[in-house]
Amino acid sequence: MSTPSWLVAKPIAHRGLHNKSEGVIENTVSAAEAAIAHGFPIELDVQLTADNEAIVFHDFELERLTGESGMVAERRLSDLTRIDITGAKGGDKIPSLRDYLGTVAGRTPLVIEVKSKFNGDMRLTKRVIEILKDYSGPFVVKSFDPDIVAHLREHAPHITRGFIGELEYASKADSFLTPEKKHRMANLLHFAETQPHFLSWRVKDIPCASTHLSRLLGNLPVMTWTVRNPEDRARAEKHADQMVFEGFLP
Repeated sequence: MSTPSWLVAKPIAHRGLHNKSEGVIENTVSAAEAAIAHGFPIELDVQLTADNEAIVFHDFELERLTGESGMVAERRLSDLTRIDITGAKGGDKIPSLRDYLGTVAGRTPLVIEVKSKFNGDMRLTKRVIEILKDYSGPFVVKSFDPDIVAHLREHAPHITRGFIGELEYASKADSFLTPEKKHRMANLLHFAETQPHFLSWRVKDIPCASTHLSRLLGNLPVMTWTVRNPEDRARAEKHADQMVFEGFLP
C-alpha cells in the first residue's frame, strides 16, 4: 500500500490549529475548525474510556486541560463528553471520536494517534478501527506502540498505518517502557511485525539511522513532531518529508 499523497503535501496542525491565548484549545472541535479554515490536515490524539469508547484527548489524566481530576480511563464516555475544556472560549467539551469525525466530515485529512500504556491492551485500537469503518474522509492511524501498529497491520491492513518514534523516550509518558523496549523502538527492531507505511519522528532526533534508512531503502515518508520554531522547521525540511507543527502558521 502506498501512502496517500496528502500526507506529504501540506503541514499538519498538531492537535488541530490551537491557540490558547485566543481560547482555542488543543484537540477540540474549535481547533479542528481553525485547521480546516486554513486548509491544514489535523493530527489528533485518542484515548480509551471506562466503557471502551474513544475520545479525542491527549493526556491520561484530566487535570491539565479541564477542571476535573483523575484518570480519563476511569470515566465513562457520557461523563467525559460533559466536561468543559479549561480556557475554551467556544464552549468546547471533550469530544468523542465519533462526534469529532462527524464534525470534520472529510473536510480535511486526519492523522489519528492511538495512545497506549504499552500493556498489550487493544480495546482502544479495536474501537478506533470499528468507528473508522463508517468514516469516508481521508485519514491515517499511527501510534508509539509497536503492538498497536502490528495489530493494525493484521486486523485492518487497508488502513494506512504509521509508527511514532524517537531516540531517548525520556518523558513521563514513557515511564511504562523498559530499556529493552526503548532500544527496540528507537532502532525499529519491530519492523518485521509492524511494517509501517510511514514514520512520525521527533524533530530533535533527525537525522538518525532509523529515519534515514527508512527513507533511503524503504521509501517510507517521514513526518516530524513537533515543529515550533524556524530551526526545527529547517531541520524538518532537510531531513523529512512533512512536519507536524504548532504555535505558528507555516
